[in-house]
Amino acid sequence: MNYLADEQRYTKMAYHQTGKSGLKLPPISLGLWHNFGGVDTFENSRALSRHAFDLGITHFDLANNYGPPAGSAEETFGQIMKKDLHPYRDELIIATKAGYRMWDGPYGERGSRKSMLSSLDQSLKRLGLDYVDIYYSHRFDAETPLEETMGALDQTVRQGKALYVGVSNYNAEQTEKAANILKSLGTPFVIHQVHYSMFERKLEQGLQDVLAQEGIGSIAYSPLARGLLTDRYLENIPADSRAAGGSVFLRPEDITEEKIAKSRRLNVMAQERGQSLAQMALAWVLRKGRVTSALIGASKVQQLDDNVAALNQLHFTEDESALIDQILA
Repeated sequence: MNYLADEQRYTKMAYHQTGKSGLKLPPISLGLWHNFGGVDTFENSRALSRHAFDLGITHFDLANNYGPPAGSAEETFGQIMKKDLHPYRDELIIATKAGYRMWDGPYGERGSRKSMLSSLDQSLKRLGLDYVDIYYSHRFDAETPLEETMGALDQTVRQGKALYVGVSNYNAEQTEKAANILKSLGTPFVIHQVHYSMFERKLEQGLQDVLAQEGIGSIAYSPLARGLLTDRYLENIPADSRAAGGSVFLRPEDITEEKIAKSRRLNVMAQERGQSLAQMALAWVLRKGRVTSALIGASKVQQLDDNVAALNQLHFTEDESALIDQILA
């Protein structure tokens, strides 16, 4: 049976303006970093994508090397587009990135013009698309002049292969320089993808001010601290968890007693607010509207419903904010 999107999807979600651009993103976006690789079950990945769109999540975030194996998340999403989402292409914001290791040799990573342009061509083939909506420089490359990397992003827009561009994992100074270069080129630099959560607050150390000054939006990845800001690890490491599975992104030694103690105190506070710990952590990232969107990962459809429910309670009192800062100190 052909997929038909929920007709009520746009009544379920409010959309945030991305910086000073005309682009709007849902406050919750779906990241395909995990659970969309060639090692994962396709029908589950498909169900996650369809249900996300039914909830009003229009933004799907990828990178060239997401998998595993590298590139397979784009291939999986390309199949989902072909089977289900292609009729809705103009309703979707699809992003991909380049910068981390993707293929052998000197051009398979970093930010050279050769690497950035070749990578996007490969991504478009895997996705089965003519263009992506956002193309990112995934990391700052000290070995390549910033003018070259930003010039490559500019070229992707002029070629019609990307509508907007962004950066990820750049610090405040690097971001400001990138913004000035792209501004001089007339290229729509609209978003910065940054690691931000209760346990990772570098965004607040100058970068957020630069983004506001330049009119650039932000999207937070790992807002749940790779699961540490959920109820998964409050007692022990579950056998079916990412940490127990030998993930390089969350190892048992990352789950420290100090962080678990903080999570337990935050969990009590979340319950008093009528939320799960994960819902409160997402609400906290989105508080005051300074972050455009939070990127979530999901392995089960129910997780999407639970995370989107965080939008029902985004307000924090001054006392709650002070208590959170005290717990995290």
